[in-house]
Amino acid sequence: MAQHGDHATAAPGLMQSDLNSSGVTELEGELLGLLADTFTLYLKTKNFHWHMRGRHFRDYHLLLDEHADQVFAMTDDIAERSRKLGAATLRSIGDISRHRRLRDSDADDITPMKMLSELLSDNRQLTRFMRATHEVCERHNDVATASLIEVWIDQAERRAWFLVEIVSGMVSEGSI
Repeated sequence: MAQHGDHATAAPGLMQSDLNSSGVTELEGELLGLLADTFTLYLKTKNFHWHMRGRHFRDYHLLLDEHADQVFAMTDDIAERSRKLGAATLRSIGDISRHRRLRDSDADDITPMKMLSELLSDNRQLTRFMRATHEVCERHNDVATASLIEVWIDQAERRAWFLVEIVSGMVSEGSI
């Protein structure tokens, strides 16, 4: 097995994909970051789902549960896509923390407005990361990964749209 950072991948002659080894290596790094960010967003969304409160508790609680389920569903697809390419994927919570770019939240007391605003920002940032990964896919002619990413971008933009509408409404109502 050849080593890429802390992750082992198949030797060049045993590649599972017809992409060249430098493409697989670059995609492996992109997918590790994307997977770590996805886990980070999932946990943050569940955290805020569990700690939501206020006048619109039920609506926000249910929305964040839906968002968390959608984000979590991406994790297996990302990891399995990496393995299909012959690359490695995340192995632990420590691995997630080494590769993530999104920030987590462990604040004790956070308002619903702050929670939803953070999730809006994180979904937008995740979309930017996915677009960057999509560009790497295009460079290496990895149409399968690019296709998955296009669906995930659409999902993230939908989550952001819902959050924008809620946060905008909170601001106009003076609920901040």
